[in-house]
Amino acid sequence: MKNLSTVLDYHNRTKHHSHRYAASLGYMDWETQPNPFRSYHGTPSIPLVFSHIDPPYHLLFSPDALPKAPTCLESLSHLLRYSLGLAAWKQQGASSWALRCNASSGNLHPTECYVIAPPTPGLSESYTLTHYAPKTHTLEVLHTFDAPVEGMGENGYLVIISSVIWREAWKYGERCWRYCQLDAGHAQECLRLSAKSLGWNSTLMSADTSQLAKVCGLDQLDRFHADELESADMLLWISPQEVPTALALPTTPQLSSKANVLSPSHHPWPILAVIDEATQGSYTPSKPLTTQRLTPQPSRGSAEIFLKRRSAQAMDGSSITKDQFVQLLDACDDLHDTPDVHFVLFVHRVIGMESGLYLFVRNSDELSSLRESVSSDYDWKVQDVLDNRLFLLRAGDYRGAAKMISCNQDIAKESAFSMGMLCRFASTLEEQGSYGYKHLYHECGALGQMLYCEATTMGLSATGIGCFLDDEMHQLLGITNERYQSLYHFTIGRGIVDVRLATLEPYAHLNPLFEHL
Repeated sequence: MKNLSTVLDYHNRTKHHSHRYAASLGYMDWETQPNPFRSYHGTPSIPLVFSHIDPPYHLLFSPDALPKAPTCLESLSHLLRYSLGLAAWKQQGASSWALRCNASSGNLHPTECYVIAPPTPGLSESYTLTHYAPKTHTLEVLHTFDAPVEGMGENGYLVIISSVIWREAWKYGERCWRYCQLDAGHAQECLRLSAKSLGWNSTLMSADTSQLAKVCGLDQLDRFHADELESADMLLWISPQEVPTALALPTTPQLSSKANVLSPSHHPWPILAVIDEATQGSYTPSKPLTTQRLTPQPSRGSAEIFLKRRSAQAMDGSSITKDQFVQLLDACDDLHDTPDVHFVLFVHRVIGMESGLYLFVRNSDELSSLRESVSSDYDWKVQDVLDNRLFLLRAGDYRGAAKMISCNQDIAKESAFSMGMLCRFASTLEEQGSYGYKHLYHECGALGQMLYCEATTMGLSATGIGCFLDDEMHQLLGITNERYQSLYHFTIGRGIVDVRLATLEPYAHLNPLFEHL
């Protein structure tokens, strides 16, 4: 109960309001900007190949449409390359920065990835713990186990996602813990989609985060700068085979490798350690969705989609079609382990639909609860799409409201539509404990990544919005308690390309001509 009290205190403390934003520096301290790439000193580094597997994106959602790739170093390379690897470099004048396949708040990338791999030619003859280094597309070998990992077998990988909270705290202060969890969810969905392109499955496992920290050596605090510790977020089983039934996570001894220091100095935010400790625990799955997405439209290659995904900085105010709108929402039905998230939609410019405020009830079991929670003044006009789960609450021009709620950002107004992800909040915490707070953000981030990719298949743009006025959103809906809370906002439309920026290939810096990147 103490931890739940801490969660609620943090959640309310870090809400943005029109008269007061959550605590942060309020300016960019460029002298302490963190290095976006973690590396470990004194570890063997295994270079990974650049594969060219590129099945059409739409086939990822057709059962048994793709052959199952073998579990080998080339397949592992593909999995990581198109989920957490670099997508491009951007350059303006003397400045350059990397973009990645997985979206991240402020492009700060707190997410790190560790892989436990079975004996693999080219990697090791034994089971190994490795850290993925996206800048060089290599695996850093942290430890080789003396014995097989019990129950794991030799045809799959255990992938652990963690967060370096300081990377987000540098810019966003106390609210940053929320963004770290959203980013972990984005990474989770990237791994799932990349696995699908190999004909594999990605499954979220129930494992205690303290045990995950021990497996990766994240609890060995002397290996890290005290202000740059990592927090374990989740465990995934990625494989062409079923989930192991008798898996026993291995014990990792004291490691000799040291993590690089990311910043020369740091600003303290004590609340972050408090909320992070309070939300450690094990994932407890909710009842999964049983929805099935419709047959997607033929599309470009999946690798191209993964690499072309971008966060738009501005929208041009043009429209999209009703079919495109429905396809975007329908795509999210493929994420069966996100049953706690619904979409409140500000529809501005969708041809064939009235402008107004809509609610997409993703889990029909929640319909009566949502109707009880939302103001009785709304109309709830059912729309004849998406199995009658889309409701028009009220017709009208909500562009001003969308902009105001999204911290006065024009991008929420000039898009075709924007949304808030409304989560089953209080009951999730009651059922899952404090870790449920962390997992709700993971669900939202995963849905955001799917929306990014689906928008990319249609030549549209998207942007995740972490800066929004929490309770102003709830007031608009008439929500007066914590049964539901909005945890992530998102916007989709046609982005404006910044022609001042040059785009370079993702691994151009490995070419001596571009080693300055």
